[in-house]
Amino acid sequence: MFIVIIRTIILYTIVFLTFRVMGKRQIGELQPYELAITIMISALASIPMQDTDIPLINSLTPIILIFSIQIYMSAITTKSITGRRIICGKPTILIENGQIVEGELNKSRININELLEELRTKGYPDISEIEFAFIETNGSLSVIPKSQKRPVTPEDLNIATDYEGIPHPIIIDGQIHTKNLEKVGLTKEWIKQELISLGINNTSDVFFANLDSNGNLFYQVYRQKNN
Repeated sequence: MFIVIIRTIILYTIVFLTFRVMGKRQIGELQPYELAITIMISALASIPMQDTDIPLINSLTPIILIFSIQIYMSAITTKSITGRRIICGKPTILIENGQIVEGELNKSRININELLEELRTKGYPDISEIEFAFIETNGSLSVIPKSQKRPVTPEDLNIATDYEGIPHPIIIDGQIHTKNLEKVGLTKEWIKQELISLGINNTSDVFFANLDSNGNLFYQVYRQKNN
């Protein structure tokens, strides 16, 4: 039993580090070769966890080899346009100038019902509102609506807007994040005094608090304090 635990920890660590280096993409965002690598590594790791008669090195060696190949493939797709086209393919135009491209739809093995379903999930139930639609190399659908159907922006209305930075979380689960306070030029004493003025005497009572670029404090206290 102890051997199984040790083997599981080793394999989990190797697989975790491999996927960590591969990047932060979701499964649906992986390129085909990345998905194949993910499945292969998972299979190679699961077999020796179940069968202790298989030497651990027999699993670790192909995982490390596949990981090395993945790094090499990533380098090719980053540096070479031709290599990227061969390995990842290229986007496919399914709707062009408001018209469905039937040939590309057939090549992509997508029927009209599937296309309409994907368009609805993107917020476009009416196909007449769409100028272009692409199937990207990772299989996701990108939609460019017609210019008359695009949301109006302040720039369209010639309205000047102020700069909006990202809010800084300063308290999470009752813990003050000092680094984020330092980014906005504030201290622990400031946030504590600010909370006292709001009737909160202990920062541990605050579930979450952040500060936006205008200096406005948003906070939420625990509704049910954990014992």
